[in-house]
Amino acid sequence: MDDKFLIHVEIAGKSYGVRINRSEEEVARQGVKQIRDKISQYRKEYPEADEKDLLAMVTFQLSIENLQLEDRNDTKPFTDKIQELTSDLENYLRNK
Repeated sequence: MDDKFLIHVEIAGKSYGVRINRSEEEVARQGVKQIRDKISQYRKEYPEADEKDLLAMVTFQLSIENLQLEDRNDTKPFTDKIQELTSDLENYLRNK
């Protein structure tokens, strides 16, 4: 059974139909709210900017935030260290 359905979201005065999983509806709506809020913030700071410029600035800001979160959630250095310590421990126990 396909659990996707169509929602309509409005961003920068334009309506978009988006098919999403029902389980993702709340996150999608929160994402739209976040975009609208950031557009409003930029509109106050740059009243002369058009919608396209505001959307570009919001996209840039959200992209940077996303990349920073990815860096924070990178567990590879920890996984590598755990593997190294496990190997050292196994070698120690083998040679004891």
